[in-house]
Amino acid sequence: MKAYRVSGTAPFGSQRQHFSYDLPAADADAATHKVYSTLGSRHRIMRRAIKIENVSEIDPRISTEPAVLHHFRDEIAAQGGPITVAAEEE
Repeated sequence: MKAYRVSGTAPFGSQRQHFSYDLPAADADAATHKVYSTLGSRHRIMRRAIKIENVSEIDPRISTEPAVLHHFRDEIAAQGGPITVAAEEE
């Protein structure tokens, strides 16, 4: 399994909005199918209304999604922990 980031646009209410999901999947097709399934079940969006613009493999250490962190927890710990972006001070 690898970590993927799937991004695109979908109709949420009366306007189209950008979305991005990080998830563990066997390949890019499985990641795409999971996003279609998730958006359809949570938001009742038909597959033909969802426009997926990018599917890319990512390093699991840069994700903040709990599903990705849980699935790759041993690998992340072996590589020294997650890579965090420095937060800006206010």
